[in-house]
Amino acid sequence: MNQYPHLLAPLDLGFTTLKNRVLMGSMHTGLEETKDWNRVAEFYAERARGEVGLMVTGGIGPNLEGSVLPGAAMMTTDADIENHSLVTQRVHDAGGKIAMQILHAGRYAYGPKCVAPSAVKSPISPFPPAELDEEGIEKQISDIVATAVRAKQAGYDGVEIMGSEGYFLNQFLVTHTNKRTDRWGGSYENRMRLPVEVVRRAREAVGSDFIIVYRLSMIDLVPNGSTFDEVVQLAKAVEAAGATIINTGIGWHEARIPTIATSVPRAAFAWVTKKLMGQVSIPVITSNRINTPDVAEDVLATGCADMVSMARPMLADAHFVAKAMNGKADQIAPCIACNQACLDHTFSGKLSSCLVNPRACAETELVVTPAQVTKSIAIVGAGPAGLSAAMAAAERGHSVTLIDRSDEIGGQLNMAKQVPGKEEFWGLVDWYRTMVAELGIKVLLNTEATPDMLSTFDEVIIATGVLPRDPGIPGQDSANVHSYIDVLKKRSQPGKRVAVIGAGGIGFDVSEFLVHEGDSPTENLPEWMVEWGVSDPAVNRGGLAPEGPKPDAPARAVTLLQRKAEKHGRRLGKTTGWIHRAALNMKDVQFVGGVNYEKIDEAGLHVSFGEARENPTLIEADDIILCAGQVPDRTLADALEAAGISHHIIGGADVAAELDAKRAIDQGTRLAATL
Repeated sequence: MNQYPHLLAPLDLGFTTLKNRVLMGSMHTGLEETKDWNRVAEFYAERARGEVGLMVTGGIGPNLEGSVLPGAAMMTTDADIENHSLVTQRVHDAGGKIAMQILHAGRYAYGPKCVAPSAVKSPISPFPPAELDEEGIEKQISDIVATAVRAKQAGYDGVEIMGSEGYFLNQFLVTHTNKRTDRWGGSYENRMRLPVEVVRRAREAVGSDFIIVYRLSMIDLVPNGSTFDEVVQLAKAVEAAGATIINTGIGWHEARIPTIATSVPRAAFAWVTKKLMGQVSIPVITSNRINTPDVAEDVLATGCADMVSMARPMLADAHFVAKAMNGKADQIAPCIACNQACLDHTFSGKLSSCLVNPRACAETELVVTPAQVTKSIAIVGAGPAGLSAAMAAAERGHSVTLIDRSDEIGGQLNMAKQVPGKEEFWGLVDWYRTMVAELGIKVLLNTEATPDMLSTFDEVIIATGVLPRDPGIPGQDSANVHSYIDVLKKRSQPGKRVAVIGAGGIGFDVSEFLVHEGDSPTENLPEWMVEWGVSDPAVNRGGLAPEGPKPDAPARAVTLLQRKAEKHGRRLGKTTGWIHRAALNMKDVQFVGGVNYEKIDEAGLHVSFGEARENPTLIEADDIILCAGQVPDRTLADALEAAGISHHIIGGADVAAELDAKRAIDQGTRLAATL
């Protein structure tokens, strides 16, 4: 029996039928910008082989001024059509359907030639936009329509016209960015004229047998955003203009409310899409933080949408849909919404990948093939590095033994999953457990590996992780001092006033852990909405609560300290660091930087400031938590070296850097692919 009857049901669009209700949402991977079109084609073809109903490419610019940044992919020439034809042919050969997203960035374009309805600079770009005149607006419409025509010539099954997330078409809709007084501004009818005209003329140009998805911002989450009545008005007008499907966009990029990070509840905005259901007669897609077949099925079964968009889950596992179809949902590699290898890479100008699946966007480069000679491989350490190496090695046919001194696999992932907002890590550890069993990997827990034990294996991989760095503070052996390990493993119960030493990722996680008590808001959508100030756009314009964020009182008074005299969290993820800072600010965490740690006593932590060690200060605290960094655990590696036993070192044992699971998993997979 089909476990997911709604998710796997076909969707008849009249002139074509989608095989199921799964849309792979658009992602800026950077692949198109590599100009390696075989690599681009293989990325999408692999997802087509994974049975996704419809895919949408990363945003393709209609012209130079609308491109997200200089050098970004555009569809403006015959050569572009030829390159994209390779992609569409490969996808169709794999039995899939694919639409090209047309993305005009407007004032979000990261270049001096950016244009917008009004000369209102974006807070996330250094370039002020030029205000378009009538002729300039006509050029943008014509270029977008011409791009749609070229997409059809290249063999795409459709296009998605990007009208949300605060991009160009979205910028015309709200008075926050549209100050015009001509026929493109003023009343809402005028402000929505541009997106409706774009859809109307695109439909005329491409004909009736071509999918047009319109990505519509259903909750802007910015001041003076659209009301829900305006959302419905636009949706009806877009339908009348010829859209085939309406896709949900959530929040502008400049919004100060998280919308896709791991701390956002699953399917957190499906209720917004549900409000549009029945208002239009074309299919409606919902999106954001839908990452398992069960969540997707529930969203569809409860009438929130006709289809679900899942973007990053298709990075984590290209065969997401196929596994759901074949009763193997527990084998789907989970998207944990960490952003570390996808969005953080995108906004840093790097090629995207996936923390959980480093083969994402590297399908032609990181290939795991059957080994010509099978070996016995011992891997010591069942954290992310060891687990990824074990799985890739086992996939290649090697005989793998995984050894760990702990009583469970997962390593420091088991601490991360205790942090409020990181509940997705529970599912990641569960997945590893499932795959270790599925691949027949022998696991020895509660076992201390020795050189003698390892001497009989063909290959030995050391993935023993890290040890906490000793900060060498006088008094740190006192009873009121604890390591982050003791706190996150709940072996210590800190008092009401806590000083946290070290403001890297672990310091932030520990602080988050300390200020919460009871249920995590990530597990409670109404509570999360109140905490971040999200409301119904039918009640408050843009979906912003007028009273703003209202978090629960902090469970403890926390002071987060660091030696560096710089902004706390500066080295956190590019797209999530601001969320962590905002979350702790809302809990009244005190940030103190530029300190010297002088001593610890019963009164608390004594610090001074600057090289001259001035202004001696007591941070009154019941308990002090040490999060002062890590060092590689090379104890076993050193013993193997002394015994003359050849070995490889990966993960934290190789380089200790803020529990870098992304690097560890990538390193483990790449090593195993070569053995």
